[in-house]
Amino acid sequence: MIKKLFFPVSALVVALSLVGLTFAQGEATTLTGHIIDKACSQRVAKKENPQAAAAAESKGCALMESCAKSGFGVFADGKFYEFDQKGASLAKSALEKTSKDKGAKFKVVGKVSEGKVAVDSITEVE
Repeated sequence: MIKKLFFPVSALVVALSLVGLTFAQGEATTLTGHIIDKACSQRVAKKENPQAAAAAESKGCALMESCAKSGFGVFADGKFYEFDQKGASLAKSALEKTSKDKGAKFKVVGKVSEGKVAVDSITEVE
């Protein structure tokens, strides 16, 4: 019986290792969601529907000096992903450019590692 399980288990271990290596190499990921400041992210995450709560946050709040200093991230798929320093700068610029006070949606391309995104680009989507 052990011999019969050896090959499938070994194959599974190899497959999971390859997935882990791909993640470790930092493959580019695209996240689509709402940009908010890190200071408000914890409060938003506790809401019944964090994605809707993130959409309801105003850009004015996020751009206030105290909130902006905390950094930025995106709520995508019900989870908050914090941006690196470059991403925070791109997020601030994207928020300043949008004509929407609430509900602006953005496409973020970058590498996710340990819940933080090394951002390559941020563009608003309709």
